[in-house]
This record gives sequence, C-alpha cells and structure tokens, in this order.
Amino acid sequence: MTGMLTTIKEFLIGVQSNSYLRAVVILVVGFLLARVVRKHLPTKRLHPQHQLVLRRSLSYIVVGVTISWTLRELGVSLSVLIGAAGILTVAVGFAAQTSASNLISGLFLMGEQPFVIGDIIKVGDTTGYVVSIDLLSVKLRTFDNLLVRIPNETMLKSNVTNLTHFPIRRVDLLVGVAYKEDIGKVKEVLFEVADKNPICLEEPRPLFIFLGYGDSSLNFQFSVWGVKDKFLDLRNAMYEEIKRVFDERGIEIPFPHRTLYAGSVTDPLPVRLVTDAGTDPR
Repeated sequence: MTGMLTTIKEFLIGVQSNSYLRAVVILVVGFLLARVVRKHLPTKRLHPQHQLVLRRSLSYIVVGVTISWTLRELGVSLSVLIGAAGILTVAVGFAAQTSASNLISGLFLMGEQPFVIGDIIKVGDTTGYVVSIDLLSVKLRTFDNLLVRIPNETMLKSNVTNLTHFPIRRVDLLVGVAYKEDIGKVKEVLFEVADKNPICLEEPRPLFIFLGYGDSSLNFQFSVWGVKDKFLDLRNAMYEEIKRVFDERGIEIPFPHRTLYAGSVTDPLPVRLVTDAGTDPR
C-alpha cells in the first residue's frame, strides 16, 4: 500500500514538473468529461429535444475549455490564437454562407418548435420520424429505416406537415359502390361499421360525404377519427370490415366497365367461341 502511494505521489510530482505531460492529462480528462456530459448528464425532466441541445452545448463548452487550457500549458499565447481565429472566421464566413444560413435557420426552428424529436413529419416527398434537430440540419428516419438529412434552411422555407402534433387524427376512407345501390343504405352500413369498431372514436362523429358520380361507381368519402398511435390500425380495420359487411349485405363494389364501339362504317369485330377441348365449334 505504501509503495502504491509513493508511485502515485511520484507521478503527480512528475506531472507538475512537466508541462507536456500536464497538457496530455488535461486533454484526456477534458475529453472524457465531455463524453460523460454528452452521454450521461441527468436531464430526464427535460424534453428530449432540450436534453439534446443542453448536452451538446455543455460538451462543446467543456471541449473548448479543455483545448484552451491545454494550449496554455504548452505556452501558446491565447491572444495570438484569438487574432488568428478572427481572421479565419472572416475567411470561412465568406466561404460558408450556406452553413451560416442553416445555423440561423436552426435557431429559428428550435425557438418556434413546429416539431420535436419523436414527431412524424412530412417534408416534400419525405416522411419520417424526427431523430435529431441540430444547428445545421434535421435528421429523419423514414418508415423503411433510412436516414434523411435535411438542411435547416430547406426546412424553414418548405411546407412542413406534423402528422403527430395533435393527439387524434382523421382517417379518410374512399368508397365506391354500383349505381344500382341505395345511397341511404350505404350510409347506414358505413356508420354501423364505425360504431362497432373499438378503435374508432365516438367524438368527433364520423363524416359521410357524397363525392359525385364516377365512371363506374357512386363515390363517397367516409371519415372517422382515432388516436394518432392507432392511425394505421384504424385505417386497415375499417377497410377490411367495410368489404366484409358489403359482401354480406349484397352491396356491390364495382370495377371499371368499358364498352368497345367500332363505329357504323367499320365491319363488326369477328368473335369465335372455343370449347373446353380447344376445338372450334363451327
């Protein structure tokens, strides 16, 4: 035990007398501390987005202080570095105007908070979960598990749809029936299906809209409401149940019909019947 304490004491004396060794120790301890702050800082009471920003900001501060302290131990004048950094900042500023624009846009996004980490958003043709909101970009994980990086400037200039901001969502179901069917009966059946579905909310009430006369069907929109986490379950369950009940009640869901007209001055199209044996009955 005495030998171990002597070794530690000699090591500390060596560190104090050697500026290079002190610089290495400061650098290693500083980066380890920054990693601990970034990964294990207790911020459970904060929102995930605020946790991410706080952890990264503190880790950047720790890294900055560590580098400054290390350079000071090596005898590097900080005033010279500050002057060089100012000149470099001007040069980089002209060459990185896009990055500066993304940085400012990122601050606006964090302040406005149109979405937070964990939300499902749609930007253009891209839809996915928000996994990160950084100073320069927003990262999404699509439903097929792809990572998409969108610059903050693009996010600020684009129409962003937040699909999970509110606790409930509306499911719009498009239904078509044959012209011979009674519209009142179809409406009654649709409301009956909605009432029996446990995922469908009673309030707001379902909505029935007659869209018009299609090429081969009477077209309707039947809209029901459900909690956002059950959106796909409600959509699939309603379509399956509507098809099953329509078959039971004899309500026809038509397919497109086409009539071929050859014209009065054109000879009739030849038609030949073939038997099961594959021979011509003529």
